[in-house]
Amino acid sequence: METIPDIIRGFRAADGEVLRIAGAEAEPFAAVDPRHLRVEAAAGASARIVVLHTAPDVSSLTLTLAEGAQLELTELFTAEAFAEVSVKQAARSRCRLTTALLSSANASYRIDLDGADAENELGGVFLAAGNEHCVVKLRTGHNVADCRSNSYIKGVAGGQAVGEFCGLVYVAPAAQRTDARQQSRNILLSETARITTQPQLEIYADDVKCSHGATVGQMDAEAILYMRQRGLSEAQARRLQIEGFVGDVVTRCGIEPLCGAILERAAAKIETL
Repeated sequence: METIPDIIRGFRAADGEVLRIAGAEAEPFAAVDPRHLRVEAAAGASARIVVLHTAPDVSSLTLTLAEGAQLELTELFTAEAFAEVSVKQAARSRCRLTTALLSSANASYRIDLDGADAENELGGVFLAAGNEHCVVKLRTGHNVADCRSNSYIKGVAGGQAVGEFCGLVYVAPAAQRTDARQQSRNILLSETARITTQPQLEIYADDVKCSHGATVGQMDAEAILYMRQRGLSEAQARRLQIEGFVGDVVTRCGIEPLCGAILERAAAKIETL
Protein backbone atom coordinates (compact mmCIF):
# COMPACT_ATOMS: atom_id res chain seq x y z
CA MET A 1 0.00 0.00 0.00
CA GLU A 2 1.19 3.55 -0.77
CA THR A 3 2.47 5.68 2.07
CA ILE A 4 0.64 8.84 3.07
CA PRO A 5 3.35 11.18 1.67
CA ASP A 6 3.22 9.28 -1.64
CA ILE A 7 -0.56 9.61 -1.80
CA ILE A 8 -0.76 13.32 -1.06
CA ARG A 9 2.14 14.06 -3.42
CA GLY A 10 -0.36 13.48 -6.19
CA PHE A 11 -2.70 16.17 -4.82
CA ARG A 12 -2.55 19.86 -5.63
CA ALA A 13 -0.44 21.81 -3.13
CA ALA A 14 -2.25 24.21 -0.82
CA ASP A 15 0.75 26.54 -0.62
CA GLY A 16 0.55 30.16 0.48
CA GLU A 17 -1.51 31.78 3.19
CA VAL A 18 -4.78 31.94 1.20
CA LEU A 19 -6.36 29.24 -0.92
CA ARG A 20 -9.41 30.50 -2.79
CA ILE A 21 -11.82 27.93 -4.21
CA ALA A 22 -14.23 29.19 -6.83
CA GLY A 23 -15.72 26.01 -8.35
CA ALA A 24 -16.07 22.28 -7.88
CA GLU A 25 -12.54 20.92 -7.42
CA ALA A 26 -12.33 17.19 -8.17
CA GLU A 27 -8.66 16.83 -7.17
CA PRO A 28 -7.86 17.24 -3.46
CA PHE A 29 -5.50 19.88 -2.09
CA ALA A 30 -2.75 18.97 0.38
CA ALA A 31 -0.63 20.93 2.85
CA VAL A 32 2.26 19.52 4.90
CA ASP A 33 3.17 21.31 8.14
CA PRO A 34 1.47 24.62 7.25
CA ARG A 35 2.17 27.52 9.62
CA HIS A 36 -0.83 29.56 8.49
CA LEU A 37 -3.41 28.54 5.93
CA ARG A 38 -6.67 30.20 5.03
CA VAL A 39 -9.20 28.48 2.77
CA GLU A 40 -12.02 30.51 1.26
CA ALA A 41 -14.76 28.61 -0.58
CA ALA A 42 -17.00 30.77 -2.76
CA ALA A 43 -20.75 30.27 -3.02
CA GLY A 44 -21.52 26.82 -4.37
CA ALA A 45 -17.84 25.77 -4.50
CA SER A 46 -16.56 22.42 -3.22
CA ALA A 47 -13.19 20.87 -2.41
CA ARG A 48 -11.34 18.32 -0.32
CA ILE A 49 -8.29 19.31 1.71
CA VAL A 50 -5.68 17.19 3.50
CA VAL A 51 -3.38 18.62 6.18
CA LEU A 52 -0.49 16.49 7.43
CA HIS A 53 1.43 17.43 10.59
CA THR A 54 4.87 15.77 10.64
CA ALA A 55 6.84 18.22 12.79
CA PRO A 56 6.50 19.59 16.34
CA ASP A 57 5.22 22.97 15.25
CA VAL A 58 2.36 25.42 15.73
CA SER A 59 -0.19 25.92 12.96
CA SER A 60 -3.44 27.73 12.32
CA LEU A 61 -6.04 26.94 9.67
CA THR A 62 -9.15 28.97 8.82
CA LEU A 63 -11.96 27.62 6.65
CA THR A 64 -14.57 30.07 5.40
CA LEU A 65 -17.56 28.63 3.55
CA ALA A 66 -19.83 30.96 1.60
CA GLU A 67 -23.47 30.14 0.89
CA GLY A 68 -23.93 26.59 -0.37
CA ALA A 69 -20.19 25.76 -0.30
CA GLN A 70 -18.94 22.29 0.61
CA LEU A 71 -15.55 21.52 2.16
CA GLU A 72 -14.03 18.33 3.51
CA LEU A 73 -10.91 18.47 5.67
CA THR A 74 -8.81 15.46 6.73
CA GLU A 75 -6.13 16.28 9.31
CA LEU A 76 -3.48 13.78 10.40
CA PHE A 77 -0.97 14.20 13.22
CA THR A 78 2.20 12.08 13.23
CA ALA A 79 4.19 14.51 15.40
CA GLU A 80 3.60 16.67 18.46
CA ALA A 81 2.00 19.62 16.70
CA PHE A 82 -0.28 22.29 18.13
CA ALA A 83 -3.00 23.09 15.62
CA GLU A 84 -5.92 25.52 15.74
CA VAL A 85 -8.71 25.20 13.18
CA SER A 86 -11.48 27.78 12.76
CA VAL A 87 -14.51 27.08 10.58
CA LYS A 88 -17.08 29.71 9.61
CA GLN A 89 -20.12 28.54 7.66
CA ALA A 90 -22.74 30.54 5.79
CA ALA A 91 -26.25 29.40 4.87
CA ARG A 92 -26.69 25.93 3.35
CA SER A 93 -22.98 25.15 3.57
CA ARG A 94 -21.68 21.68 4.40
CA CYS A 95 -18.40 20.89 6.15
CA ARG A 96 -17.00 17.52 7.17
CA LEU A 97 -13.87 17.27 9.34
CA THR A 98 -11.89 14.10 10.07
CA THR A 99 -8.92 14.25 12.45
CA ALA A 100 -6.54 11.49 13.57
CA LEU A 101 -3.90 11.96 16.27
CA LEU A 102 -1.32 9.16 16.03
CA SER A 103 1.17 10.81 18.41
CA SER A 104 1.21 13.40 21.15
CA ALA A 105 -0.61 16.42 19.74
CA ASN A 106 -2.99 19.22 20.59
CA ALA A 107 -5.85 19.87 18.16
CA SER A 108 -8.35 22.67 18.74
CA TYR A 109 -11.47 23.28 16.61
CA ARG A 110 -13.85 26.23 16.67
CA ILE A 111 -16.90 25.92 14.44
CA ASP A 112 -19.39 28.74 13.86
CA LEU A 113 -22.63 28.03 12.04
CA ASP A 114 -23.65 31.52 10.94
CA GLY A 115 -26.26 30.85 8.25
CA ALA A 116 -29.53 28.92 8.22
CA ASP A 117 -29.37 25.26 7.14
CA ALA A 118 -25.60 25.05 7.65
CA GLU A 119 -24.34 21.59 8.61
CA ASN A 120 -21.10 20.38 10.21
CA GLU A 121 -19.80 16.90 10.97
CA LEU A 122 -16.59 16.24 12.89
CA GLY A 123 -15.12 12.81 13.52
CA GLY A 124 -11.90 12.41 15.48
CA VAL A 125 -9.72 9.69 16.95
CA PHE A 126 -6.57 9.66 19.04
CA LEU A 127 -4.19 6.78 19.84
CA ALA A 128 -1.87 7.45 22.77
CA ALA A 129 0.94 5.07 23.81
CA GLY A 130 3.81 5.19 26.30
CA ASN A 131 3.94 8.66 27.86
CA GLU A 132 2.13 10.43 25.04
CA HIS A 133 -0.45 13.14 25.65
CA CYS A 134 -3.26 13.78 23.16
CA VAL A 135 -5.67 16.70 23.46
CA VAL A 136 -8.76 17.46 21.37
CA LYS A 137 -10.76 20.63 22.02
CA LEU A 138 -13.97 21.52 20.23
CA ARG A 139 -16.40 24.42 20.35
CA THR A 140 -19.43 24.34 18.05
CA GLY A 141 -21.44 27.54 17.93
CA HIS A 142 -25.02 27.39 16.68
CA ASN A 143 -25.44 31.11 16.14
CA VAL A 144 -28.60 31.12 13.99
CA ALA A 145 -31.69 28.94 13.61
CA ASP A 146 -32.08 25.69 11.65
CA CYS A 147 -28.51 24.34 11.72
CA ARG A 148 -27.15 20.86 12.40
CA SER A 149 -23.94 19.51 13.91
CA ASN A 150 -22.65 16.06 14.79
CA SER A 151 -19.33 15.37 16.52
CA TYR A 152 -17.93 12.04 17.63
CA ILE A 153 -14.49 11.65 19.22
CA LYS A 154 -12.91 8.29 20.03
CA GLY A 155 -9.80 7.75 22.11
CA VAL A 156 -7.53 4.83 22.97
CA ALA A 157 -4.74 5.06 25.56
CA GLY A 158 -2.22 2.50 26.82
CA GLY A 159 0.91 2.54 28.95
CA GLN A 160 1.03 5.76 30.96
CA ALA A 161 -0.52 7.86 28.22
CA VAL A 162 -3.04 10.63 28.76
CA GLY A 163 -5.92 11.63 26.51
CA GLU A 164 -8.21 14.64 26.85
CA PHE A 165 -11.38 15.75 25.13
CA CYS A 166 -13.18 18.99 25.93
CA GLY A 167 -16.23 19.78 23.82
CA LEU A 168 -18.82 22.54 24.01
CA VAL A 169 -21.98 23.01 21.97
CA TYR A 170 -23.23 26.59 22.24
CA VAL A 171 -26.79 27.42 21.14
CA ALA A 172 -27.56 31.14 20.85
CA PRO A 173 -30.96 32.56 21.91
CA ALA A 174 -31.99 32.99 18.26
CA ALA A 175 -30.84 29.50 17.22
CA GLN A 176 -34.22 27.79 17.32
CA ARG A 177 -34.64 24.33 15.76
CA THR A 178 -30.99 23.48 16.38
CA ASP A 179 -30.06 19.80 16.00
CA ALA A 180 -26.75 19.13 17.76
CA ARG A 181 -25.14 15.85 18.80
CA GLN A 182 -21.84 15.25 20.57
CA GLN A 183 -20.35 11.92 21.64
CA SER A 184 -17.06 10.86 23.21
CA ARG A 185 -16.13 7.17 23.51
CA ASN A 186 -12.84 5.96 24.95
CA ILE A 187 -10.93 2.77 25.75
CA LEU A 188 -8.19 2.35 28.37
CA LEU A 189 -5.71 -0.48 27.75
CA SER A 190 -3.78 -0.28 31.03
CA GLU A 191 -4.33 0.64 34.66
CA THR A 192 -1.93 3.56 34.35
CA ALA A 193 -3.44 5.17 31.24
CA ARG A 194 -5.89 8.02 31.74
CA ILE A 195 -8.53 9.69 29.58
CA THR A 196 -10.66 12.64 30.67
CA THR A 197 -13.69 13.75 28.70
CA GLN A 198 -15.85 16.86 29.17
CA PRO A 199 -18.75 17.19 26.72
CA GLN A 200 -20.84 20.26 27.52
CA LEU A 201 -24.01 21.97 26.33
CA GLU A 202 -24.74 25.69 26.70
CA ILE A 203 -28.27 26.28 25.43
CA TYR A 204 -30.21 29.57 25.33
CA ALA A 205 -32.99 28.56 22.89
CA ASP A 206 -35.98 26.39 23.77
CA ASP A 207 -36.89 24.63 20.49
CA VAL A 208 -33.82 22.43 20.10
CA LYS A 209 -32.68 18.80 19.84
CA CYS A 210 -29.34 18.52 21.62
CA SER A 211 -27.61 15.47 23.07
CA HIS A 212 -24.20 14.56 24.41
CA GLY A 213 -22.59 11.52 25.96
CA ALA A 214 -19.25 10.20 27.14
CA THR A 215 -17.85 6.79 28.08
CA VAL A 216 -14.44 5.67 29.35
CA GLY A 217 -13.98 1.95 29.83
CA GLN A 218 -12.10 -1.22 29.09
CA MET A 219 -12.27 -3.41 26.02
CA ASP A 220 -15.33 -5.57 25.41
CA ALA A 221 -14.41 -8.81 27.21
CA GLU A 222 -17.32 -10.75 25.71
CA ALA A 223 -16.33 -9.75 22.17
CA ILE A 224 -12.74 -10.81 22.81
CA LEU A 225 -13.91 -14.15 24.22
CA TYR A 226 -16.14 -14.66 21.16
CA MET A 227 -13.22 -14.09 18.80
CA ARG A 228 -10.89 -16.32 20.81
CA GLN A 229 -13.41 -19.14 20.60
CA ARG A 230 -13.07 -18.88 16.84
CA GLY A 231 -9.32 -19.40 16.81
CA LEU A 232 -7.85 -15.96 17.33
CA SER A 233 -5.26 -15.28 19.99
CA GLU A 234 -6.04 -12.74 22.68
CA ALA A 235 -3.61 -10.26 21.08
CA GLN A 236 -5.26 -10.69 17.68
CA ALA A 237 -8.73 -10.26 19.16
CA ARG A 238 -7.72 -7.10 21.01
CA ARG A 239 -6.10 -5.65 17.90
CA LEU A 240 -9.14 -6.35 15.72
CA GLN A 241 -11.46 -4.74 18.24
CA ILE A 242 -9.35 -1.58 18.41
CA GLU A 243 -8.99 -1.44 14.62
CA GLY A 244 -12.77 -1.59 14.25
CA PHE A 245 -13.22 1.08 16.91
CA VAL A 246 -10.80 3.43 15.16
CA GLY A 247 -11.80 2.51 11.61
CA ASP A 248 -15.35 3.69 12.18
CA VAL A 249 -14.01 7.25 12.23
CA VAL A 250 -11.13 7.04 9.74
CA THR A 251 -13.14 5.47 6.92
CA ARG A 252 -15.35 8.55 6.72
CA CYS A 253 -12.55 10.77 5.43
CA GLY A 254 -13.87 10.52 1.87
CA ILE A 255 -10.56 9.87 0.05
CA GLU A 256 -10.30 6.11 -0.30
CA PRO A 257 -6.52 5.63 -0.73
CA LEU A 258 -5.85 8.06 2.10
CA CYS A 259 -8.29 6.25 4.39
CA GLY A 260 -6.47 2.98 3.76
CA ALA A 261 -3.07 4.53 4.45
CA ILE A 262 -4.25 6.13 7.71
CA LEU A 263 -5.75 2.82 8.83
CA GLU A 264 -2.43 1.14 8.09
CA ARG A 265 -0.58 3.71 10.19
CA ALA A 266 -3.16 3.33 12.94
CA ALA A 267 -2.75 -0.47 12.89
CA ALA A 268 1.01 -0.08 13.32
CA LYS A 269 0.42 2.31 16.22
CA ILE A 270 -2.00 -0.14 17.84
CA GLU A 271 0.85 -2.66 18.04
CA THR A 272 2.63 -0.28 20.44
CA LEU A 273 -0.31 0.31 22.78
